[in-house]
Amino acid sequence: MISGKILRDAIISGANNINNQRSRVDELNVFPVPDGDTGTNMGMTVGASVRELEALDDSCTVGEASKTAASAMLRGARGNSGVITSLLFRGFSKALEGKKEATAADIVEALKKGVEGAYKAVMKPTEGTILTVARIASEEAAACGAEDVPALWDVVMTAGQKALEDTPNLLPVLKKAGVVDAGGQGIMVIFEGMGKVFHGEGIVAGGEAAPNKAKLSTENAGKGVFTDDLMKVEDIKNGYCTQFLINKYEGASAAKMRAFAESNGDSVVCIEDDDVINLHVHTADPGKILSEAIKYGYLTNFKIENMHEQFLARQKQGKSLEKQASAEKAPSQSSEFVYAAVDPSRDYGFVAVAAGEGLKAVFTDLAADAVVSGGQTMNPATEDILAAIQSVPAKTVFVLPNNKNIIMAAEQAQKLADRQVVVLPTRTVPMGITAMLNFDPSVNAETNTINMMAAADKVSTGLITYAARDSEYDGKRIKKGEIMALENGKIVSTSNDITKATYRLARGMCKKDSSFVTIISGCDVSDEDAEKVTEIVKAKCPNHVEVSHIRGGQPVYYYMISVE
Repeated sequence: MISGKILRDAIISGANNINNQRSRVDELNVFPVPDGDTGTNMGMTVGASVRELEALDDSCTVGEASKTAASAMLRGARGNSGVITSLLFRGFSKALEGKKEATAADIVEALKKGVEGAYKAVMKPTEGTILTVARIASEEAAACGAEDVPALWDVVMTAGQKALEDTPNLLPVLKKAGVVDAGGQGIMVIFEGMGKVFHGEGIVAGGEAAPNKAKLSTENAGKGVFTDDLMKVEDIKNGYCTQFLINKYEGASAAKMRAFAESNGDSVVCIEDDDVINLHVHTADPGKILSEAIKYGYLTNFKIENMHEQFLARQKQGKSLEKQASAEKAPSQSSEFVYAAVDPSRDYGFVAVAAGEGLKAVFTDLAADAVVSGGQTMNPATEDILAAIQSVPAKTVFVLPNNKNIIMAAEQAQKLADRQVVVLPTRTVPMGITAMLNFDPSVNAETNTINMMAAADKVSTGLITYAARDSEYDGKRIKKGEIMALENGKIVSTSNDITKATYRLARGMCKKDSSFVTIISGCDVSDEDAEKVTEIVKAKCPNHVEVSHIRGGQPVYYYMISVE
């Protein structure tokens, strides 16, 4: 017997497992249309139930847990595979209704009802898909005679895996693409997560997906959605994947709505409960479907996606993955950066230019994916910046040149890159640091560009360096080797003492509204001297100003000073 708590935890574990592995499942997808988001859709569908399940008390019954999950999944179901997944769990709700605990026989009945509901809801059930995997797992479970749930679930897993491996023999398109069915793989990943809890292990932890900076695996390059000769974009006749909820008026007929969708599209899956109808259809005219649907109730949770665009994007990504695989096998001798294909689930990435291990570490800690070595007197070439950009697997890559002489090279790299690039015209390292601190992942690239540069432009940058030769500036003679203090690019004083020049510059840069001073020491300054300078600056600046020190390790500049 399993309790409501165990079933609740099992479904949460299954949801976490598919969400952790959604990219791997996405890459398999080829049927019925290679839209490449099967894993994502199934993860979102089962994931829709997690919050509501977590709110249930440990004393909940299996009837309550299954009903809560099924209701949330119906409303959150996304995509063909997601709707079918929600139907499989709806079977649990029907079979376990009113029950406190569930026996192995109850689970067998739950699987059976789920499979029956899924087959009925699909316009043209096709073998070799998630339907086949679920059906064979259900049939084997019914025939095995297991008396406890863990043993029964072992049969479900073994039979389901065998059916999954057989899917390419049932669907030639899968064999041609070199993959098993994505939906079938997805349901096995969910079942695997559930099985861990049935066997007394802990819930699979959420958020175990590859870390943000990891590159996509090239394992499936040339397979699945990345198969170049699988089909042509013009083969997709019903190009809009359309899905929404109909919040039913009294007397609304799901059967009539489904019939209309079937006559105006394909891949129709239509499910309902007492309050809503969830309709999924691939159609050439979403407007026609919506106009009919609004007769049955008010509409919410719209998802309309252009599958022509999705298909072409996946083809492009497939070529990029092949390029990445080649780069990984034979890395370029001229660059430390290895090409990476864009990960569609990764919105933003960062490339910064900086000299010195300390500054490189600062930008890396601020989430820069790649740091190009460079700065004053060592400007990186366009190809160096381009290689760094194309090593970042993000849809949009922000580039921070951090030197006015590097901005143009970054803009040239922007034109050559195979992904969207935004060059933020940061003229100094302090501007670059402040820009990154003001990045907001919840807003779009345009808003971030405005906000990050607005913050960067408020930063005053002080530089302590030496004169490379005898010269004259603003009527003042400067001797070679003399210490120069620059504020925002202009020479404000010269000296023979680095420490004096630094604290005088920092004090002069502090205004009434200044709050922070950061001293960034270079490679030619000892830690002892840097700490001494920092302490003097603290003493010379007003009490409300916070003064800190970073070991930057940069050449050319003894100190960089950031004042905000």
